Amino acid sequence: MKITKTRYIQGFGIVVILLGIVRCVFPSIAEDKGGARQRPAGTVSQTVAGRHSDSARAATTDGGSRLQEGQKQPLAQRAVAGPSKFFKADGSEVKNRIMSVPNFGQAFPDQNDVQLAAATKYGVKPVVDRQEAESRKAELVFVGSNPYFYVDRLRRSIPYLVPPAAVLLQDIGRSFFDSLQTKAVPLHKIIVTSVMRSREDVEKLRGHNGNATQNSCHLYGTTFDICYNRYKTVEDPEGPERRAVRNDTLKWILSEVLDDMRRQGRCYVKYEVHQGCFHITVK
Repeated sequence: MKITKTRYIQGFGIVVILLGIVRCVFPSIAEDKGGARQRPAGTVSQTVAGRHSDSARAATTDGGSRLQEGQKQPLAQRAVAGPSKFFKADGSEVKNRIMSVPNFGQAFPDQNDVQLAAATKYGVKPVVDRQEAESRKAELVFVGSNPYFYVDRLRRSIPYLVPPAAVLLQDIGRSFFDSLQTKAVPLHKIIVTSVMRSREDVEKLRGHNGNATQNSCHLYGTTFDICYNRYKTVEDPEGPERRAVRNDTLKWILSEVLDDMRRQGRCYVKYEVHQGCFHITVK
């Protein structure tokens, strides 16, 4: 059957009128079914928050060791990721007991022959006098008072050590500080009473002390003495009044530090009864 143009236009108009009536009666039929639905207020922020929560959970999986690609671990989590020697997991301070060593002579028995072997192996050629020591600075490190230890007035030695011995002394001072803090003891510095000696220093010392050995470990820049019956108090001018600490208490803590260093194979230690010091040689 042939449809004329006039009838086609009339039929199209009727369809348009019918669709208009349907849209008026059922307005929801005109909504976009394929596009994004309108979200209630707050949905977007909740979705983003949910994603951050998922990211945080992913970051802390396996003790915080895995992170999503491109994501940085929060600063607070990085700060507490590893164990702390000063604070427990609940944030309270760690307070360790003062143990000391059972017996000073038995814990630190390294005699001069043992220390001398290490001194000749790791040290420098002995210097004749202070003038020669000044010319050997390429082999030696200047040792002066710093935040971790105090160098006493040196009468029979010069303030130089070989680099490994200088590092060992610094580590002993820092470990002593750490131990004082974890044991809730007010801060004190260890006191260094002797470091490197020249041949001239040894001869003068032997004139006053007949027991002093001529081939001293101190000649090689590997050896130093730390006093155990005197300590330098660390004062805070604006802080509260400090409680007094007995030298014996500080000696016990220092002995723990030296015992750890010796067990780690970093040094030899001799407990000097008459000289009132720990005689230490790096190895």
